[in-house]
Amino acid sequence: MKRNQETPQHPSDTAVISAKGATRAREGHLWIYRSDVIARPKVESGSVVRVVDHRSRFVGWAHFGAETEITLRLLSKNDAAPDREFWRNRLLAAIEWRRRIVADADAYRLVHSEGDFLPGLIVDRYGDCFVLQTLTRGMDALKPMWVELLVEQFQPRLVIERNDAKVRQLEGLPMVNSVLYSRDGSTTAEFVISENGIKFHVDLLEGQKTGAFLDQRENRAAAMNYASGRGLDCFSFHGSFALHLASDCDTVTAIDISEPAIERARRNAELNGVTNVEFVAANVFDRLRDYDDGGERFDTIVLDPPAFAKNRGALAGALRGYKEINLRALRLLSPGGMLITCSCSYHVNEELFLEMLKEAARDAGRQVQIVEKRTQSRDHPILLTVPETYYLKCVVLRVME
Repeated sequence: MKRNQETPQHPSDTAVISAKGATRAREGHLWIYRSDVIARPKVESGSVVRVVDHRSRFVGWAHFGAETEITLRLLSKNDAAPDREFWRNRLLAAIEWRRRIVADADAYRLVHSEGDFLPGLIVDRYGDCFVLQTLTRGMDALKPMWVELLVEQFQPRLVIERNDAKVRQLEGLPMVNSVLYSRDGSTTAEFVISENGIKFHVDLLEGQKTGAFLDQRENRAAAMNYASGRGLDCFSFHGSFALHLASDCDTVTAIDISEPAIERARRNAELNGVTNVEFVAANVFDRLRDYDDGGERFDTIVLDPPAFAKNRGALAGALRGYKEINLRALRLLSPGGMLITCSCSYHVNEELFLEMLKEAARDAGRQVQIVEKRTQSRDHPILLTVPETYYLKCVVLRVME
């Protein structure tokens, strides 16, 4: 008997997915791609929809995004549809985890999207201010509720949206930065945060990311344990690693190509009374080559470049760039010197990163130890079944000879 290939009829708020998509979901991934959606729900983009497989078996509840390749982002496998109490409980779970793991910092990530089972939502805390990013249509539609919940839990001074991330354009959402809530009517978004005992100026409306690069917070603290002698911080930006090295190094040179970033780094040094850091506006690739040609030597080097591989097509070029800066850095280190080297390119996975480091060490003629392998800070949790949540690699190497 010929099997009926027609898709069964379902309510308008139901999405039907293929066997491949259902397997992916049941194995724990939260994304269902357009190619695995057999029947779209007949609802507005951004709605919460019921998801079933090709045999009409329940899979879960998801945010529906009509505009993007990731058409469904799974939210829950419970029978009941998500309501305000569901979202509140997810937020409370994220808050409780940060209370357990965050110490000596008043700036950290409170909600990390898929890592906290809240796909498309980022919430960063800066003291009594919170920065919100709603990166999908589903989370953008819930923006007023998220502001209400943050006000209920924290009574903040400000809640700001930094919705200028390019990924929003894939959802057909506008790019916008604004103050969503102010307790006293103030809209001042520039102030000072503390991290590992070090103070930094941040601007929540105009700064990078949501104001600072919070995912390196624990790696910067770890770098202090290895710092000594003459230090070099490459791609320093606002001087975050440099100022962490300064207390244990005799001198530190901090390099970044951006003049405004270097000026902000100088302000941060003054804020902390640090006088042993030299800030240089220069191209890191050029300056490393000059140091190498001049026979310079350092005892501690940090490489924290921007993402060289924004997409899979850029991978080969990114690996060449990573190899060049790591090869130069390894040549510049004195015997026993430490290299703290990072990549925030998701497409350069840990295996590729370690292979590149091995080749760089070989070509530099140096024997090195892996002292420590690290990831993004624990307030940026990695969901084991969603490999895309693991993007930041940080390897600490020791040059043996």
